[in-house]
Amino acid sequence: MPASPPPTAPAAVPRTGAAPHTAVGGALLVVGFVLLSLNTRVAFGQIGPLAPVAGFSPATVSLLGLLPPLCMGAFAPLAAVVRRRLGEERGLWWASLVLVAGAVLRMAGLPGLFAGTVVVSAATAVVNVLIPVLVRGRFPRERTGTMMGVYALAMGAGSALVAALVVPVAQAAGSWRPAVGLAVIPAVLAAGTAPQVRHRHRRPVAAPGAGRSGRSGRPHVARTALAWSLTAFFGVQTLAFYTTLAWLPSVLVQTAGLGRAAAGTGQALLICGVAVGGFAAPVLAARRADQRPHILGAALVCAAGLTGLLLAPAGTALAWVAVLGVGLGAGQALPGVLYAHRGTDHDHVAALSTMAQTCGFLLAATGPVLAAALHTATGAWTAPLAALVAALLVCAVAGLRAGHDPE
Repeated sequence: MPASPPPTAPAAVPRTGAAPHTAVGGALLVVGFVLLSLNTRVAFGQIGPLAPVAGFSPATVSLLGLLPPLCMGAFAPLAAVVRRRLGEERGLWWASLVLVAGAVLRMAGLPGLFAGTVVVSAATAVVNVLIPVLVRGRFPRERTGTMMGVYALAMGAGSALVAALVVPVAQAAGSWRPAVGLAVIPAVLAAGTAPQVRHRHRRPVAAPGAGRSGRSGRPHVARTALAWSLTAFFGVQTLAFYTTLAWLPSVLVQTAGLGRAAAGTGQALLICGVAVGGFAAPVLAARRADQRPHILGAALVCAAGLTGLLLAPAGTALAWVAVLGVGLGAGQALPGVLYAHRGTDHDHVAALSTMAQTCGFLLAATGPVLAAALHTATGAWTAPLAALVAALLVCAVAGLRAGHDPE
Protein backbone atom coordinates (compact mmCIF):
# COMPACT_ATOMS: atom_id res chain seq x y z
CA MET A 1 0.00 0.00 0.00
CA PRO A 2 2.78 2.54 0.74
CA ALA A 3 4.16 1.73 -2.71
CA SER A 4 0.96 2.83 -4.47
CA PRO A 5 1.27 6.65 -4.27
CA PRO A 6 4.50 7.02 -6.28
CA PRO A 7 3.05 5.39 -9.44
CA THR A 8 0.05 7.70 -9.26
CA ALA A 9 2.22 10.81 -8.83
CA PRO A 10 1.55 12.03 -12.40
CA ALA A 11 -2.17 12.18 -11.57
CA ALA A 12 -1.34 14.30 -8.54
CA VAL A 13 0.26 17.03 -10.63
CA PRO A 14 -3.04 18.43 -11.94
CA ARG A 15 -4.52 18.24 -8.45
CA THR A 16 -1.69 20.09 -6.64
CA GLY A 17 -0.38 22.35 -9.34
CA ALA A 18 -2.48 22.51 -12.46
CA ALA A 19 -5.69 23.66 -10.85
CA PRO A 20 -5.51 26.24 -8.06
CA HIS A 21 -8.18 25.84 -5.38
CA THR A 22 -9.87 29.20 -6.16
CA ALA A 23 -9.88 31.83 -8.87
CA VAL A 24 -8.20 34.21 -6.42
CA GLY A 25 -5.55 31.59 -5.66
CA GLY A 26 -4.94 31.12 -9.37
CA ALA A 27 -4.60 34.87 -9.93
CA LEU A 28 -2.19 35.21 -7.01
CA LEU A 29 -0.15 32.31 -8.37
CA VAL A 30 0.25 33.96 -11.78
CA VAL A 31 0.87 37.46 -10.39
CA GLY A 32 3.42 36.12 -7.93
CA PHE A 33 5.12 34.09 -10.64
CA VAL A 34 5.39 37.15 -12.90
CA LEU A 35 6.84 39.32 -10.12
CA LEU A 36 9.32 36.61 -9.19
CA SER A 37 10.35 36.31 -12.84
CA LEU A 38 10.55 40.09 -13.29
CA ASN A 39 13.03 40.34 -10.44
CA THR A 40 15.37 37.55 -11.49
CA ARG A 41 17.84 39.58 -13.61
CA VAL A 42 17.17 43.16 -12.46
CA ALA A 43 20.38 43.58 -10.47
CA PHE A 44 22.57 42.30 -13.31
CA GLY A 45 21.42 44.86 -15.90
CA GLN A 46 22.47 47.92 -13.91
CA ILE A 47 26.24 48.06 -14.10
CA GLY A 48 26.72 48.47 -17.87
CA PRO A 49 24.69 51.67 -18.31
CA LEU A 50 25.70 52.97 -14.86
CA ALA A 51 29.47 52.54 -15.28
CA PRO A 52 30.23 55.80 -17.18
CA VAL A 53 28.14 57.86 -14.74
CA ALA A 54 29.48 56.18 -11.61
CA GLY A 55 33.10 56.28 -12.77
CA PHE A 56 33.68 52.56 -12.18
CA SER A 57 37.07 51.33 -13.36
CA PRO A 58 37.25 48.76 -16.19
CA ALA A 59 38.43 46.17 -13.65
CA THR A 60 35.41 46.87 -11.44
CA VAL A 61 33.01 46.58 -14.37
CA SER A 62 34.68 43.35 -15.55
CA LEU A 63 34.52 41.75 -12.10
CA LEU A 64 30.90 42.78 -11.56
CA GLY A 65 30.09 41.24 -14.94
CA LEU A 66 31.97 38.05 -14.10
CA LEU A 67 30.45 37.47 -10.65
CA PRO A 68 26.80 36.69 -11.66
CA PRO A 69 27.42 33.73 -14.01
CA LEU A 70 30.29 32.47 -11.85
CA CYS A 71 28.22 32.55 -8.65
CA MET A 72 25.07 31.21 -10.32
CA GLY A 73 27.07 28.22 -11.47
CA ALA A 74 28.79 27.74 -8.11
CA PHE A 75 25.59 28.04 -6.06
CA ALA A 76 23.21 26.12 -8.34
CA PRO A 77 23.77 22.83 -6.42
CA LEU A 78 22.51 24.61 -3.29
CA ALA A 79 19.02 24.47 -4.83
CA ALA A 80 18.90 20.70 -4.35
CA VAL A 81 19.55 21.10 -0.61
CA VAL A 82 16.97 23.90 -0.35
CA ARG A 83 14.36 21.83 -2.16
CA ARG A 84 14.92 18.76 0.00
CA ARG A 85 14.54 20.76 3.19
CA LEU A 86 11.83 23.23 2.19
CA GLY A 87 10.20 22.13 -1.06
CA GLU A 88 10.36 24.31 -4.16
CA GLU A 89 7.64 26.74 -3.03
CA ARG A 90 9.17 27.68 0.33
CA GLY A 91 12.62 27.42 -1.20
CA LEU A 92 11.72 30.08 -3.73
CA TRP A 93 10.26 32.28 -1.00
CA TRP A 94 13.41 32.13 1.10
CA ALA A 95 15.51 32.75 -2.00
CA SER A 96 13.39 35.86 -2.63
CA LEU A 97 14.10 37.10 0.90
CA VAL A 98 17.84 36.53 0.46
CA LEU A 99 17.64 38.41 -2.83
CA VAL A 100 16.10 41.40 -1.01
CA ALA A 101 18.99 41.35 1.48
CA GLY A 102 21.52 41.23 -1.35
CA ALA A 103 19.84 44.10 -3.20
CA VAL A 104 20.00 46.24 -0.04
CA LEU A 105 23.64 45.29 0.59
CA ARG A 106 24.58 46.46 -2.92
CA MET A 107 23.89 50.04 -1.82
CA ALA A 108 26.60 49.95 0.87
CA GLY A 109 29.49 51.37 -1.14
CA LEU A 110 31.79 49.48 -3.49
CA PRO A 111 32.53 46.61 -1.06
CA GLY A 112 28.78 46.22 -0.52
CA LEU A 113 28.20 46.25 -4.26
CA PHE A 114 30.56 43.29 -4.71
CA ALA A 115 29.28 41.38 -1.67
CA GLY A 116 25.63 42.10 -2.54
CA THR A 117 26.15 40.89 -6.09
CA VAL A 118 27.42 37.57 -4.74
CA VAL A 119 24.38 37.27 -2.44
CA VAL A 120 21.93 38.20 -5.23
CA SER A 121 23.62 35.75 -7.59
CA ALA A 122 23.42 32.92 -5.04
CA ALA A 123 19.70 33.55 -4.50
CA THR A 124 19.14 33.76 -8.24
CA ALA A 125 20.92 30.43 -8.73
CA VAL A 126 18.33 28.76 -6.47
CA VAL A 127 15.47 30.49 -8.29
CA ASN A 128 16.86 29.44 -11.70
CA VAL A 129 16.92 25.77 -10.73
CA LEU A 130 13.57 25.66 -8.93
CA ILE A 131 11.45 27.64 -11.41
CA PRO A 132 11.14 24.75 -13.94
CA VAL A 133 10.20 22.42 -11.06
CA LEU A 134 7.56 24.89 -9.87
CA VAL A 135 6.15 25.24 -13.38
CA ARG A 136 5.98 21.48 -13.81
CA GLY A 137 4.24 21.02 -10.47
CA ARG A 138 1.87 24.00 -10.37
CA PHE A 139 0.71 24.43 -13.97
CA PRO A 140 -0.85 22.04 -16.51
CA ARG A 141 1.56 20.53 -19.00
CA GLU A 142 -0.04 22.43 -21.88
CA ARG A 143 0.83 25.70 -20.12
CA THR A 144 4.47 24.85 -19.50
CA GLY A 145 5.68 26.70 -22.58
CA THR A 146 3.55 29.75 -21.89
CA MET A 147 4.73 30.07 -18.30
CA MET A 148 8.40 29.57 -19.21
CA GLY A 149 7.85 32.20 -21.91
CA VAL A 150 6.35 34.55 -19.32
CA TYR A 151 9.38 33.86 -17.12
CA ALA A 152 11.82 34.81 -19.87
CA LEU A 153 9.78 37.81 -21.02
CA ALA A 154 9.49 39.17 -17.48
CA MET A 155 13.22 38.67 -16.89
CA GLY A 156 14.01 40.74 -19.98
CA ALA A 157 11.41 43.39 -19.20
CA GLY A 158 12.62 43.84 -15.62
CA SER A 159 16.24 44.11 -16.69
CA ALA A 160 15.45 46.57 -19.49
CA LEU A 161 13.23 48.78 -17.32
CA VAL A 162 15.75 49.15 -14.52
CA ALA A 163 18.64 49.58 -16.98
CA ALA A 164 16.73 52.49 -18.52
CA LEU A 165 16.14 54.12 -15.11
CA VAL A 166 19.54 53.81 -13.43
CA VAL A 167 21.27 56.68 -15.24
CA PRO A 168 18.50 59.29 -14.72
CA VAL A 169 18.20 58.28 -11.04
CA ALA A 170 21.99 58.42 -10.51
CA GLN A 171 22.20 61.82 -12.17
CA ALA A 172 19.27 63.20 -10.18
CA ALA A 173 20.62 61.84 -6.87
CA GLY A 174 24.26 62.68 -7.56
CA SER A 175 25.25 59.13 -6.54
CA TRP A 176 25.10 55.63 -7.99
CA ARG A 177 23.80 54.10 -4.74
CA PRO A 178 20.12 55.10 -5.12
CA ALA A 179 20.25 53.90 -8.72
CA VAL A 180 21.50 50.48 -7.63
CA GLY A 181 18.85 50.57 -4.90
CA LEU A 182 16.12 50.47 -7.55
CA ALA A 183 16.55 46.69 -7.52
CA VAL A 184 15.21 46.59 -3.95
CA ILE A 185 11.68 47.54 -5.10
CA PRO A 186 10.96 44.55 -7.37
CA ALA A 187 12.82 42.30 -4.92
CA VAL A 188 10.45 43.26 -2.10
CA LEU A 189 7.41 42.85 -4.36
CA ALA A 190 8.60 39.40 -5.44
CA ALA A 191 9.17 38.27 -1.85
CA GLY A 192 5.82 39.60 -0.67
CA THR A 193 3.66 38.20 -3.46
CA ALA A 194 5.69 35.18 -4.54
CA PRO A 195 3.60 32.22 -5.81
CA GLN A 196 4.68 30.03 -2.93
CA VAL A 197 3.65 32.30 -0.04
CA ARG A 198 0.03 31.07 0.09
CA HIS A 199 0.75 27.53 -1.00
CA ARG A 200 1.01 24.85 1.66
CA HIS A 201 3.75 22.80 0.13
CA ARG A 202 4.42 19.15 0.63
CA ARG A 203 8.02 18.22 1.14
CA PRO A 204 9.45 16.18 -1.71
CA VAL A 205 9.18 12.52 -0.83
CA ALA A 206 12.59 11.19 -1.67
CA ALA A 207 12.61 7.58 -2.63
CA PRO A 208 15.86 5.71 -2.10
CA GLY A 209 18.37 7.17 -4.50
CA ALA A 210 16.08 9.94 -5.73
CA GLY A 211 18.14 12.57 -7.47
CA ARG A 212 20.99 10.12 -7.65
CA SER A 213 19.80 6.89 -9.14
CA GLY A 214 16.17 8.03 -9.51
CA ARG A 215 12.87 6.53 -8.45
CA SER A 216 12.98 3.94 -11.15
CA GLY A 217 16.63 3.03 -10.74
CA ARG A 218 17.73 5.51 -13.39
CA PRO A 219 21.45 6.39 -13.36
CA HIS A 220 22.82 9.60 -11.90
CA VAL A 221 22.09 12.43 -14.32
CA ALA A 222 25.81 13.00 -14.95
CA ARG A 223 25.95 9.54 -16.52
CA THR A 224 23.21 10.22 -19.08
CA ALA A 225 23.52 11.59 -22.60
CA LEU A 226 20.38 13.63 -22.02
CA ALA A 227 21.92 15.65 -19.18
CA TRP A 228 25.14 16.34 -21.06
CA SER A 229 23.23 17.35 -24.17
CA LEU A 230 21.15 19.78 -22.10
CA THR A 231 24.29 21.08 -20.43
CA ALA A 232 26.05 21.65 -23.75
CA PHE A 233 23.09 23.55 -25.20
CA PHE A 234 22.48 25.69 -22.13
CA GLY A 235 26.19 26.30 -21.50
CA VAL A 236 27.13 27.53 -24.97
CA GLN A 237 23.96 29.59 -25.33
CA THR A 238 24.61 31.22 -21.96
CA LEU A 239 28.26 31.82 -22.83
CA ALA A 240 27.14 33.58 -26.02
CA PHE A 241 24.56 35.60 -24.05
CA TYR A 242 26.96 36.91 -21.41
CA THR A 243 29.75 37.54 -23.91
CA THR A 244 27.42 39.55 -26.12
CA LEU A 245 25.99 41.44 -23.15
CA ALA A 246 29.51 42.39 -22.01
CA TRP A 247 31.03 43.46 -25.32
CA LEU A 248 28.27 44.34 -27.80
CA PRO A 249 28.68 48.15 -27.46
CA SER A 250 32.42 47.82 -28.12
CA VAL A 251 31.73 45.55 -31.11
CA LEU A 252 29.28 48.06 -32.58
CA VAL A 253 31.71 50.94 -32.13
CA GLN A 254 34.71 49.18 -33.64
CA THR A 255 33.11 46.89 -36.22
CA ALA A 256 30.08 48.88 -37.37
CA GLY A 257 31.45 52.37 -36.75
CA LEU A 258 28.56 53.41 -34.50
CA GLY A 259 28.88 56.17 -31.92
CA ARG A 260 28.57 55.41 -28.22
CA ALA A 261 24.97 56.64 -28.09
CA ALA A 262 23.98 54.41 -31.02
CA ALA A 263 25.86 51.50 -29.43
CA GLY A 264 23.81 52.02 -26.26
CA THR A 265 20.67 51.89 -28.40
CA GLY A 266 21.96 48.62 -29.81
CA GLN A 267 22.28 47.20 -26.29
CA ALA A 268 18.66 48.15 -25.55
CA LEU A 269 17.57 46.62 -28.85
CA LEU A 270 19.40 43.42 -27.97
CA ILE A 271 17.53 43.18 -24.65
CA CYS A 272 14.20 43.73 -26.43
CA GLY A 273 15.07 40.95 -28.87
CA VAL A 274 16.01 38.68 -25.96
CA ALA A 275 12.59 39.30 -24.40
CA VAL A 276 10.77 38.52 -27.67
CA GLY A 277 12.76 35.35 -28.38
CA GLY A 278 12.53 34.30 -24.73
CA PHE A 279 8.74 34.42 -24.84
CA ALA A 280 8.13 32.98 -28.31
CA ALA A 281 10.53 30.01 -28.24
CA PRO A 282 9.15 28.11 -25.23
CA VAL A 283 5.54 28.78 -26.25
CA LEU A 284 6.21 27.23 -29.66
CA ALA A 285 8.46 24.45 -28.38
CA ALA A 286 6.07 23.21 -25.68
CA ARG A 287 3.41 22.43 -28.29
CA ARG A 288 5.52 19.64 -29.75
CA ALA A 289 6.99 16.45 -28.39
CA ASP A 290 10.16 17.02 -30.43
CA GLN A 291 12.08 20.25 -29.72
CA ARG A 292 15.04 19.54 -32.00
CA PRO A 293 13.92 22.07 -34.65
CA HIS A 294 13.71 24.75 -31.96
CA ILE A 295 17.18 23.93 -30.63
CA LEU A 296 18.63 24.14 -34.13
CA GLY A 297 16.65 27.30 -34.84
CA ALA A 298 17.88 29.12 -31.72
CA ALA A 299 21.53 28.32 -32.46
CA LEU A 300 21.24 29.22 -36.16
CA VAL A 301 19.47 32.52 -35.49
CA CYS A 302 22.25 33.46 -33.04
CA ALA A 303 24.88 32.47 -35.58
CA ALA A 304 23.11 34.49 -38.29
CA GLY A 305 23.04 37.58 -36.06
CA LEU A 306 26.75 37.33 -35.25
CA THR A 307 27.65 36.67 -38.90
CA GLY A 308 25.59 39.69 -39.92
CA LEU A 309 27.55 41.87 -37.52
CA LEU A 310 30.76 40.59 -39.07
CA LEU A 311 29.93 40.71 -42.77
CA ALA A 312 26.91 42.92 -43.41
CA PRO A 313 27.14 46.66 -44.21
CA ALA A 314 27.45 48.89 -41.13
CA GLY A 315 24.06 50.44 -41.83
CA THR A 316 22.32 47.14 -41.08
CA ALA A 317 24.15 46.48 -37.79
CA LEU A 318 21.18 47.25 -35.54
CA ALA A 319 18.95 44.92 -37.55
CA TRP A 320 21.42 42.09 -36.97
CA VAL A 321 21.56 43.00 -33.27
CA ALA A 322 17.79 42.45 -33.11
CA VAL A 323 18.17 39.07 -34.85
CA LEU A 324 20.93 38.10 -32.43
CA GLY A 325 18.77 39.12 -29.47
CA VAL A 326 15.87 36.92 -30.60
CA GLY A 327 18.21 33.93 -30.94
CA LEU A 328 19.86 34.53 -27.57
CA GLY A 329 16.47 34.91 -25.89
CA ALA A 330 15.29 31.65 -27.42
CA GLY A 331 18.46 29.90 -26.29
CA GLN A 332 18.01 31.14 -22.72
CA ALA A 333 14.34 30.16 -22.48
CA LEU A 334 14.23 26.79 -24.25
CA PRO A 335 16.12 24.84 -21.55
CA GLY A 336 13.26 25.45 -19.08
CA VAL A 337 10.88 23.62 -21.41
CA LEU A 338 13.43 20.87 -21.98
CA TYR A 339 13.90 20.27 -18.24
CA ALA A 340 10.14 20.02 -17.72
CA HIS A 341 9.48 17.79 -20.76
CA ARG A 342 12.49 15.49 -20.50
CA GLY A 343 12.32 15.06 -16.73
CA THR A 344 10.44 11.94 -15.67
CA ASP A 345 9.38 13.42 -12.31
CA HIS A 346 10.02 16.49 -10.18
CA ASP A 347 13.28 15.10 -8.77
CA HIS A 348 14.57 14.39 -12.25
CA VAL A 349 13.60 17.88 -13.46
CA ALA A 350 15.47 19.41 -10.52
CA ALA A 351 18.53 17.22 -11.15
CA LEU A 352 18.67 18.09 -14.86
CA SER A 353 18.21 21.79 -14.11
CA THR A 354 20.92 21.74 -11.42
CA MET A 355 23.53 20.02 -13.56
CA ALA A 356 22.90 22.10 -16.69
CA GLN A 357 22.98 25.37 -14.78
CA THR A 358 25.97 24.51 -12.60
CA CYS A 359 28.16 23.60 -15.56
CA GLY A 360 26.52 26.06 -17.95
CA PHE A 361 26.97 29.19 -15.86
CA LEU A 362 30.55 28.27 -14.96
CA LEU A 363 31.26 27.86 -18.67
CA ALA A 364 29.48 31.14 -19.42
CA ALA A 365 31.69 33.01 -16.95
CA THR A 366 34.70 32.32 -19.18
CA GLY A 367 33.08 33.83 -22.29
CA PRO A 368 33.66 37.57 -21.72
CA VAL A 369 37.21 36.92 -20.52
CA LEU A 370 38.14 34.74 -23.51
CA ALA A 371 36.53 37.19 -25.93
CA ALA A 372 38.55 40.04 -24.41
CA ALA A 373 41.76 37.99 -24.67
CA LEU A 374 41.10 37.19 -28.35
CA HIS A 375 40.34 40.82 -29.05
CA THR A 376 43.56 41.94 -27.36
CA ALA A 377 45.60 39.37 -29.25
CA THR A 378 44.14 40.21 -32.68
CA GLY A 379 43.17 43.86 -32.28
CA ALA A 380 39.71 43.20 -33.75
CA TRP A 381 36.41 41.55 -32.90
CA THR A 382 36.47 39.21 -35.91
CA ALA A 383 38.10 36.29 -34.09
CA PRO A 384 35.86 36.44 -30.97
CA LEU A 385 32.67 36.65 -33.06
CA ALA A 386 33.80 33.86 -35.39
CA ALA A 387 34.65 31.67 -32.37
CA LEU A 388 31.14 32.27 -30.98
CA VAL A 389 29.58 31.27 -34.30
CA ALA A 390 31.61 28.05 -34.35
CA ALA A 391 30.68 27.26 -30.74
CA LEU A 392 26.98 27.82 -31.45
CA LEU A 393 27.05 25.46 -34.44
CA VAL A 394 28.71 22.76 -32.32
CA CYS A 395 26.15 23.47 -29.60
CA ALA A 396 23.29 22.99 -32.07
CA VAL A 397 24.48 19.47 -32.86
CA ALA A 398 25.37 18.58 -29.27
CA GLY A 399 22.00 19.78 -28.02
CA LEU A 400 19.87 17.66 -30.33
CA ARG A 401 19.65 14.76 -27.88
CA ALA A 402 17.99 17.09 -25.38
CA GLY A 403 15.25 17.90 -27.86
CA HIS A 404 13.92 14.39 -28.25
CA ASP A 405 13.49 11.50 -25.89
CA PRO A 406 13.71 8.24 -27.87
CA GLU A 407 12.14 6.37 -24.97
